[in-house]
Amino acid sequence: MSEAENGLLKFITCGSVDDGKSTLVGHILYDSKLLYADQERALILESQVGSRGGEIDYSLLLDGLMAEREQGITIDVSYRYFTTNARSFIVADTPGHEEYTRNMAVGASLVDLAVILIDASRGVLTQTRRHTRICALMGIEYFAFAVNKMDLVSYDEGVFRAISDGINALSEKLGLKNVLIIPVSATEGDNVTGLSERMPWYKGPTLLGFLETVDISGASPEKGFYMPVQRVCRPDHTFRGFQGQIECGGVSVGDMLTALPSGETALVKSIYTADKKAESAFAGQPVTIQLDREVDVSRGCVIARNAGLKVEKSFFAALLWMDDQKLIPGRDYWAKIGTKLLPAIATGIRHKVDVNSGELLAADSIGKNEIVECEIVLSEPVALDEFGSHKSMGELILIDRVSHVTSACGVIRSAGKREETGVCLSDGGHSLQVLLFDSFYYHRDIHAVLRHSPSPAVYKPGDALPLEEAGHVYPRDFDVAADFGFANIRGGIFTGFGDREPQYALLDVNGLDSEVNPPQDFTKYRRIRVWESD
Repeated sequence: MSEAENGLLKFITCGSVDDGKSTLVGHILYDSKLLYADQERALILESQVGSRGGEIDYSLLLDGLMAEREQGITIDVSYRYFTTNARSFIVADTPGHEEYTRNMAVGASLVDLAVILIDASRGVLTQTRRHTRICALMGIEYFAFAVNKMDLVSYDEGVFRAISDGINALSEKLGLKNVLIIPVSATEGDNVTGLSERMPWYKGPTLLGFLETVDISGASPEKGFYMPVQRVCRPDHTFRGFQGQIECGGVSVGDMLTALPSGETALVKSIYTADKKAESAFAGQPVTIQLDREVDVSRGCVIARNAGLKVEKSFFAALLWMDDQKLIPGRDYWAKIGTKLLPAIATGIRHKVDVNSGELLAADSIGKNEIVECEIVLSEPVALDEFGSHKSMGELILIDRVSHVTSACGVIRSAGKREETGVCLSDGGHSLQVLLFDSFYYHRDIHAVLRHSPSPAVYKPGDALPLEEAGHVYPRDFDVAADFGFANIRGGIFTGFGDREPQYALLDVNGLDSEVNPPQDFTKYRRIRVWESD
């Protein structure tokens, strides 16, 4: 295929510390004759003082910081652009150390494919799993797992097969569909740019061959047209245009567009690409669009057509927490969605994710490099969507309002619908969804009481209920009214569904006492927590 047919490929290299990421990319550049003569001479000279006994240290082509060379690890993301006869590439070489996971996440947010390295002598590590989960979280759909340092295990096929089984299990758990596993030696060049004679049992492509030919056009398509507005252009009183980059679809003069969140509609009067007038424009182009009438549009708004974007004030998101300060429910942040920046509140933590097993764990706070699912409430409705439908409108970052540090990056999992939350009482025959144990926060900044449901859980007869916590306190004995009878709680334990016993309090599914007058005595069992801006 020609370069035009294959197109540009943006990929990332990631994995644990010292898995050989920089060495691998450096070897590709060296073997492909993509270095200038002075770069090659400098590489040979600098390698003389390295740790390989004078042999070429290919990692020096990417690790440019003094601290990186002193420690022999990558710290910052290093971007390289190169071209072969088959394709053009942009590669982001990212750090493997856990301390620099946030740097790796930044690189993952910008690429189409991930090359994840695994040290054949150590196997799949926790940081490898974490990086794979982050890549999947960021929407990467194509993966190449390079089992590196095969020279250290004598090119043993059995070692490679055992590691491959672990990779396949991880891929299945994460739902990865486009996966290739390649045995390589980045230092010796085996299966990097040419097939290795020392691993005749491997029949697949080389890593570079795979990168040159992989077709990423099958990635999940988006629908419609939309453009987040970056700037309103008003050179004089006769012209008002909306500038931004088209993220999806195309637009032509005469098209009917909708401005979000206002919902106003107007026709496209003119389109400018740079300083030239055009009849149409397509995804990836920066444009100025003039409409045929005045509409309420400013920076952060979105103009769209048939995209199905939503206008919401709250949503559930999956976040990679990157701040040294922990995420605590009720803390204020800035949220950036598209080109919109506005105040936001993390109202509650549903659960965090175990990076090894994928198990959902209960948590009251979240620390650095942990993955969490929580509810975010914005100060006003904005245009957004689930990440799986429209990437640019489904990704976000949270920024600390005091330090201005980027606290988290993540994606919107669901918006515009109430997910199934709360506690389920079930005896196998009947089930009752109750919201007794929700937490409530009063935020003075927005003058509102916000509700947060805990992670969904099922309690069966004999299970003890969390009757006294920070947000609520309930009696040890009470009944909950249901359409089919009553749920009985005795001594703090759900005993099943049975008859009503009048000596005990009767609650509805929201935790309100049904026998008081009026029944909306909210404060009887609830504790409202007051949160103020830091």
